[in-house]
Amino acid sequence: MTQLHTDLKLLIIEALNLEDISVDDIETDASLFGEGLGLDSIDALELGLAIKKNYDIVIDSDDSKTRVHFASVANLALYIEANGTKG
Repeated sequence: MTQLHTDLKLLIIEALNLEDISVDDIETDASLFGEGLGLDSIDALELGLAIKKNYDIVIDSDDSKTRVHFASVANLALYIEANGTKG
């Protein structure tokens, strides 16, 4: 697991107030929505704001690839690595 993966897992936990989940409970390649972590559209909005604040990146909700970017921690990390300016 890379440091960015760990940082994103911590960000998910903190931004969404997932008090009873630890970094080890979030699988890097598992789905963040539905059967995976079970996040919903409100969680996606909150996570998007946290990513903007922490990484100075805006993930456009109207972009057809947004679902792909939010599919897993690994996908978020790839997007941030490709588009980020800070960490």
